[in-house]
Amino acid sequence: MQQSFVATRRFFDDRNFPRGFTRSGRFTLAEGNLLEKHGFAMQQLEQGAREPANEEEQRFILVCRGEAEASSAFEKTWVKYKQRLNEKRKFHTVFGKKRIADGADDFSYVETDSD
Repeated sequence: MQQSFVATRRFFDDRNFPRGFTRSGRFTLAEGNLLEKHGFAMQQLEQGAREPANEEEQRFILVCRGEAEASSAFEKTWVKYKQRLNEKRKFHTVFGKKRIADGADDFSYVETDSD
């Protein structure tokens, strides 16, 4: 039986994941390694630039088209990768959009008698 998802080179998406898949914090170590090693072959299959070599790759194409549910690690990882491309990443910062008040309205002084 032929091996599935054999790639001629490693897969990197520097535009969306400039520090790599695993360092992005959005993929597990296993998913990141799988994408790096087999992502180029999966991308070619999805784009139609490569013919499927076996039934597993044929099923992968069906999953990419939305005609089947992802079940293998290859399929689940590729679906997750495609979902992460469409998500907007939230960016948190210490500084907000509103200007900081000058402090005059932040509190009031109360005089107390201390006996």
